[in-house]
Formats: sequence, structure tokens, C-alpha cells
Amino acid sequence: MNGLDHPIFYAAFMLVVGLGIPVFAALNGNLGARLQNPVLAAIIALSVGIVACLGVMLLSGRIPNLVVESSIPFYSYLGGLFIVFYVLGMTWIAPKFGVGNAVAFVLLGQIISMAIIDHFSLLGAAYHPISAQRFVGIALMAIGVFMSVRG
Repeated sequence: MNGLDHPIFYAAFMLVVGLGIPVFAALNGNLGARLQNPVLAAIIALSVGIVACLGVMLLSGRIPNLVVESSIPFYSYLGGLFIVFYVLGMTWIAPKFGVGNAVAFVLLGQIISMAIIDHFSLLGAAYHPISAQRFVGIALMAIGVFMSVRG
């Protein structure tokens, strides 16, 4: 197992990804407010993201065949809709509700969703049941979210 294929690397990488979510919310919320058009700001953010993804793909040298695979369920291609929903939501709500509050409730939604997806092994996810310990952890995180937005 090399350094890039290790749970510690995965955790550290996702921690950095998580650090970027409030930065994104602040940047894009500000852009949407300045443009007075959160939809245009979301389009700009998603366009920059597409260019960045294309750049990473080209730099990796692994350009896939762009044929839609019939064995892949159609819903597997719909993840981008959730990205659009997130980007539009953050761009519209964060300037009005506060970046911290918006991100905190996104976090709470992620905690609830991940527990349901893992517990029922939905969408091809690995099975991780909601044990008593996991339930208490989720409840404590939810309490933490509510405490952080009230403070």
C-alpha cells in the first residue's frame, strides 16, 4: 500500500476538501451578491470547475472513452444535479444566512444522508449499519451544529 492509497491520506485529503467548502461558500456567495445574480455566479463556479476537471484529466494522461456504458444505472449520471443544487443553494443563501450557518446545516444534512445511505447500502455504498455508538456520534454532531449556529 503506497502513501496515496492509505486511510490516513484519505482522511487528510478529505479534511482539506472540507476546509474548502466554507471558502467556496464565501467566495461564491460574495460573487453572487456582487453580480446580483446567484444563478450566474453558480454558472461561473461550475464552469471554472469543468475547466479544472478537464485540466486534471488531461494532465493525468488518462482520457477515457466518452461512450455511455449501458451497464451503469442511469441515476449514476445524476450526481451533477446535487452539485448544482449545492452551488446554487450556497451562492444564494450564504450571503443572507452567513457562511458558518449555511455550512453547518449542509454538514448536518451530510451527516443524516451518509448515515441513511450507509445503513441501507444505497447507491452502491458499502454497508455500515447505524449502531448505538454511531447513532450517539451522529446525535452529538447534530447537537454541535445547533450549538455552533446559536452561538
